[in-house]
Amino acid sequence: MRIFRKGLGPHALPLAMAGVKLGERVLYVGGGRPGLFAAIAARAGLTGRACAVADGPREAEALQRAAVREGVLVEIAVVASGAFPHDAESFDVAVIDGTDGSFGSMSADGRLSRLREVVRVTRGGGRLLVIERVAGGLQALLGGAQAAPDDGAASSARTALEEAGCRPVRLLAERERFRFTEGIRPATLQRA
Repeated sequence: MRIFRKGLGPHALPLAMAGVKLGERVLYVGGGRPGLFAAIAARAGLTGRACAVADGPREAEALQRAAVREGVLVEIAVVASGAFPHDAESFDVAVIDGTDGSFGSMSADGRLSRLREVVRVTRGGGRLLVIERVAGGLQALLGGAQAAPDDGAASSARTALEEAGCRPVRLLAERERFRFTEGIRPATLQRA
């Protein structure tokens, strides 16, 4: 008799919230959770396309190792800033993984610049999902060094997605110490 079950794994909730389907073209931005990227790539399957954008070579290597362990084919580009090496409207779903605090710690201009590039490579009607870690348990009580973004940061993901051109934008959920904010790229973008 088993007392403890393994469960669905550490990436079950973010994977479910990403909603990636077999055959979709998915872009993963960030390097904080290589295992999540590999799980997302597995969801897209051989008929889909899984690409990642990492900030540096160490992140790219970690993403590649996770993909190899999962047995999935992926493309990884290192882009610290500037344009992504993908054509416009190349992806159905984009997952911006800010669970390592990178998204919340970026300047407002940096977040907006990065998101505008993600919007550019996401097709009209495509989804963008920002995943952030929020404080919980002892971390919230003690205000540890890895304290998550405050409520102002919750609205910063929403504001950045809206400023990047997404409509509608909504907070999907805040569960298991994660915050999920979703934006939809309109068929045509209107820039201010």
